[in-house]
Amino acid sequence: MPAPLRLGLLGCGDIAERRTLPALLRTPGLELAAVASRDPGRAASFAARFGGAPLSSYEELLADDGTEAVYLCLPTMLHAVWAERALLAGKHVLVEKPLAAGGADARRLFTLAGQRGLVLLENFMFLHHGTQRKVTELLAAGTLGEVRAVSAAFTIPPRPEGDTRYDPALGGGALLDNGVYPLRAALRLLGGGLTVAGAVLRRSDRHGVDTGGAVLLTAPSGATAQIRFGMEHHYRSWYEIQGSAGTLAVEHVYTTAPGHCPVLQLTVGTEHTAIRLPAEDHFEAVLRFFATAVRERERVEPGLLLLGEESRQQAGLLDAVRAAAQAP
Repeated sequence: MPAPLRLGLLGCGDIAERRTLPALLRTPGLELAAVASRDPGRAASFAARFGGAPLSSYEELLADDGTEAVYLCLPTMLHAVWAERALLAGKHVLVEKPLAAGGADARRLFTLAGQRGLVLLENFMFLHHGTQRKVTELLAAGTLGEVRAVSAAFTIPPRPEGDTRYDPALGGGALLDNGVYPLRAALRLLGGGLTVAGAVLRRSDRHGVDTGGAVLLTAPSGATAQIRFGMEHHYRSWYEIQGSAGTLAVEHVYTTAPGHCPVLQLTVGTEHTAIRLPAEDHFEAVLRFFATAVRERERVEPGLLLLGEESRQQAGLLDAVRAAAQAP
């Protein structure tokens, strides 16, 4: 059996504390080796709870020969910078979404990872949940016929004052925070080659970031995707696929709670079926995938290549969304 993958935490973000590190402690094949924060007290607190050596700088973690990979949990605008530094230091990288705010950065990072034989994975947990596997199975079986349209939304209520999502210098805004989820779902459900037919971004003069928006995408097949996102809305985490023969919809799809049993609502013709799926912690699932990709890459190579290509295309679409939203 391979030795556990020694993972270092670079940045003590909220999602790491609440979900990722508790899941890591339950995931065989992984070990938290180090915790780095600009705040020594926060690093020490995380290390006391989850293990690993507390470090007071990111540079110290990247220089540690005992750390094979990093989980990067920093504000959005720091993702690409520190992912690049980690790859240059010879570390495999699991990075919180979005990996990059634009296509050029994403292409450069995946090229660098490939040149160095390192795993670079963007942390979209929902793609590793059993829900997505079942949806993929139904689409492959032709259950819905030809896919004609996708609708998807991820919206959340307003954040507390001082939240980094409201800070433009840190990559705040709804598009980069929750808009990337339905955008990624559209890529997965319609395949590559999507183009932006139109986009709207609602901006907050007070905060200087976008607080909501909508995008219309088109696929080479002629299928469309309508996506919505925002952080001044009633909560919604959903997508629907409409085909020539049927429709499939699922709620709570992007941030599925570990104990939640998803229900796929499938209608084919006039017959409706509720497909109940078992509960699953998708944080554990993505961590298992990452560890396998590092230790036994050939086992997950097709999936890893698909995820990388989707990440590159997604980053390019972010450029196109901003350009379309600014057009007169």
